[in-house]
Amino acid sequence: MFTKKSFAALLLLLPSLAFAQYSIRGKVNNKNSHESVAGATISINNTYIASQSKSDGTFELSNLKKGTYILHTTFIGFLSTTDTVVMNENKDADIIIELEESPVLMDEVIVSATRVDERGAVANSQLSKTQIGEQNLGQDLPYLLNQLPSVVTTSDAGAGVGYTGIHIRGVDATRINVTINGIPVNDAESQGAYWVDLPDIASSIDNIQVQRGVGSSTNGAGAFGGSLNIQTTKLIPKGYGEYNSSYGSFNTWKNTVNAGSGLINDKFAVDMRLSKVSTDGFIDRATSDLRSYYLSGAYYGKNSIIKFITFSGQEETYQAWNGIPESRLKGDEQGMNDYIIRNGLAPEEALQLLNSDSRKFNQFTYKNQVDNYKQDYYQLHFSHEFNRNWNANLAFHFTKGKGYYEEYKNDQAFSSYGLSDITIGSDTITSTNLVRRRWLDNNFYGATYSLAYNSNKKLVATIGGALNKYDGLHYGEIIWSQYASNSTLHTSYYNDTANKIDFNIFAKIIYSVTQKFSFYADMQYRLVNYSFLGYDDSLKNIQQTAALDFVNPKLGLHYEINSNASIYLSYSIGHKEPSRDDYTQSTPTSRPKPETLNDLELGYRHNLKVAQWALNLYYMEYQNQLVLTGEINDVGAYNRANVDNSYRAGIEAGFGIKLLKNLSWNANLTLSKNKILNFKEYIDNYDSTAQRVNIYSECDIAFSPNVIAGSTFTYEPIKNLKFSFISKYVGDQFLDNTSNKGRKLDAFFVNDVRINYIIKTKYIREIGFTLALNNLFGEQYESNGYTFGYIAGGQHTVENFYYPQAGINFMAGLSLKF
Repeated sequence: MFTKKSFAALLLLLPSLAFAQYSIRGKVNNKNSHESVAGATISINNTYIASQSKSDGTFELSNLKKGTYILHTTFIGFLSTTDTVVMNENKDADIIIELEESPVLMDEVIVSATRVDERGAVANSQLSKTQIGEQNLGQDLPYLLNQLPSVVTTSDAGAGVGYTGIHIRGVDATRINVTINGIPVNDAESQGAYWVDLPDIASSIDNIQVQRGVGSSTNGAGAFGGSLNIQTTKLIPKGYGEYNSSYGSFNTWKNTVNAGSGLINDKFAVDMRLSKVSTDGFIDRATSDLRSYYLSGAYYGKNSIIKFITFSGQEETYQAWNGIPESRLKGDEQGMNDYIIRNGLAPEEALQLLNSDSRKFNQFTYKNQVDNYKQDYYQLHFSHEFNRNWNANLAFHFTKGKGYYEEYKNDQAFSSYGLSDITIGSDTITSTNLVRRRWLDNNFYGATYSLAYNSNKKLVATIGGALNKYDGLHYGEIIWSQYASNSTLHTSYYNDTANKIDFNIFAKIIYSVTQKFSFYADMQYRLVNYSFLGYDDSLKNIQQTAALDFVNPKLGLHYEINSNASIYLSYSIGHKEPSRDDYTQSTPTSRPKPETLNDLELGYRHNLKVAQWALNLYYMEYQNQLVLTGEINDVGAYNRANVDNSYRAGIEAGFGIKLLKNLSWNANLTLSKNKILNFKEYIDNYDSTAQRVNIYSECDIAFSPNVIAGSTFTYEPIKNLKFSFISKYVGDQFLDNTSNKGRKLDAFFVNDVRINYIIKTKYIREIGFTLALNNLFGEQYESNGYTFGYIAGGQHTVENFYYPQAGINFMAGLSLKF
């Protein structure tokens, strides 16, 4: 009998009938040997659903409705394959996927030792060649990463070309590890990565993995906020040619030529690129003239790769690194006049300050106030696969850097340059106007290696490391002087040498305890020996040595809840040595200690047909974090100092959803607290011999916004036409560690529009058009700055400086692919 209870039960059942969901189950096999393949990635085109084959080769793709699905399967050492599955019955589908071994060893093996997959229990994001190409109109690489989680970018010149910077989770570039093909890029002494020295490197990048937190062990500087793991152009089997040109606001140009031979005689390939990028800059005179090339030649065998890569960047950039005084930015005439008096500006300098555009002011007017630097990179990679279980990599590298920055200096004391005063009659001249160049001439070379084992069942293990050597020469010369004194042309007035050896060895394993549960372990030992010119206890400038060794362990767990969802937990310890100035501008007594980071991460990932989301919680506890305090050390330098207790804690959320068949939305949000528990601020007091000390508790770490959010709506009305509406929100940031609201960067919300259109023709393989409208609503904001203060005449004066970013601006690009 049909009762009310039966009717209610039917109502409850109807949704499950209407929205019945099915699965594609299957197994991935080696077509040649018929063995199962573990770790292959199986994804469904035009959805967010993806899975990896388990130790027995099986996989499952769930939450599917009736319909036709195209499966794309990839794995290192095999040719990718496409399979079509039609689900038109009320039952799950079963499929066998057969992967054919690649006739040549593929480039992925070169970077495999420093990469992580989803079982590595590391928060990470991937950027593909296509994603990079859609937005590559000439801006430096950090700007192409701007929409990734927890990322904040900045530009001295205001528009993303020239000197640019990146923060991840509030952590600056000196604490972000950068490798290109596994080779360290960070400067050995300052530990930063200078993207102005790598103009248009994006045009030679195949993919980037951005790891957040300590991440996995790699080569080079310690990662205290993230790692950028870059792989350059991989094998493109067919010959190609490409021309890209773009033009935009501030007379910005980018011209790039790419070409490749394809695979010659099934064994050899050559790829090359030439680029030129130039701009007038948003800030007055913040010009950049950038040139670069990339060249690679490779032998691809069935089991071996030998690949030589060289790339270079030459930059000449007008200095805009001093920022804009707060009074000029706000149009405060009285404040500007006070600034002129306080800083003793010459009449012409005062007029320039008073009459400049409030957001474009540049204090430098000397026509050759430039940074001029060239860096050449050479890499030789050997990769060999002994069998399906074992492969090895060995790479040799050499980087040559040489250049200077030139500056006009007023009223310089002869004694500061080792020169004698001049006596003319009864007058003694003790200072002069001059032009000086400060040079850096360095060599960085060494070798990296790795040996990997993959049982294709339960165990993946890697041992790797590097031995690198740095030789640096710092010197200065006077190229013009109003009064020559006893100087001679190009005589060095200082000459500092530095040598650094960086050795590391690491081992990492991923062990599948069960089909769903895996264990991750990673251990690195790093030894650093740094010899430099610094101060001894008697304040004499002598050669010194600092020797440090670090043990950096990492542990992680990964659990696959079902074919669409997984959870991971990791704990890592990282160490990082102080940078050049921390050492050279101190004595052995006052040297700061190395930094230590304890990083705890908990993450969840979920993929569905029309949506995906990820959640990551992190707690990064620092010991002896190095920050600026204003304290003067025993040689009169304002060095960074260790603070006892500080931390970063946050939640990173990201999702992607297909709102309609041709409309998608991807977004991410980071909410965090970044605190120093006890902080001492030191302020110079010119009315006495002692510095004033202010003590703070629970204060915010500088340049660490509590809110970072990114959003991209993408609409594709027809095939090959794409409209993107891109938004970025960055919360308030403090310029120092005092949480003082009078020393901060205000929150900003910037919106861009990008249009990509591709036409395919018979004679030109692809014609691409790109139009980018940046800062569409003309948001007036500053993305970087600095501050300092002092006491004089009983008054506490604070000097704030800011780096304004451009208002609405555009870039338009044309690409031709043959």
